Amino acid sequence: MPTLPQARRIPRQSRSRALVEAILEATARVLSERGYAGTNTNVVAEMAGVSVGSVYQYFPNKDSLIAALHERHALQMNTAMESSLADTRPLDLRGRLTALVQAWLAAHRVDPELHRVLEKDFPFFDAPPTESQADQSIRNRIRQLLEEHRSEVGPQDLDLATWVVMQCLESLIHGAIIPPGVPYPPEQVEQAIVGLLCGYLGCASSA
Repeated sequence: MPTLPQARRIPRQSRSRALVEAILEATARVLSERGYAGTNTNVVAEMAGVSVGSVYQYFPNKDSLIAALHERHALQMNTAMESSLADTRPLDLRGRLTALVQAWLAAHRVDPELHRVLEKDFPFFDAPPTESQADQSIRNRIRQLLEEHRSEVGPQDLDLATWVVMQCLESLIHGAIIPPGVPYPPEQVEQAIVGLLCGYLGCASSA
């Protein structure tokens, strides 16, 4: 497997983090509008309103920018997951999964065209889950969720169950959101995804 393109350095201070975020946001816009061939560091710098030297300070080329967009997406999904599961109400597992599916669907609807470009055109710039801190955080949190609701989970192997849940979430949400999406109302899609997960895990049926 080819070496994944890496950023030159990690921003530490708030000012440098804001700069990198502006660069990545510009990259996302340029990539969505112009595709890979029309994307380069000069165009990204112009879109971000920074010098090309500022881009090169953190990213050696456009491939490293695309790899960083993949990791940013994983971080966004991790944040959405943590927010959805932070509800202190006494929800059962179905309720927790519903909140998670709603949060991830909403996060993907922000820029579906960008998700299409990243997932369909450049999946090879996505770090393997074992090498992505954000992906590992998502995996560990879902594993924890299943452990917290152990009495509601049918499968005995929670590691396998975690993998199945993650694969189902990723595949179904991408299929629902990435253009052209599905010709069904969002509420029905959400209910179908939750129903599939609960059918596998053995969650109680909704009233």
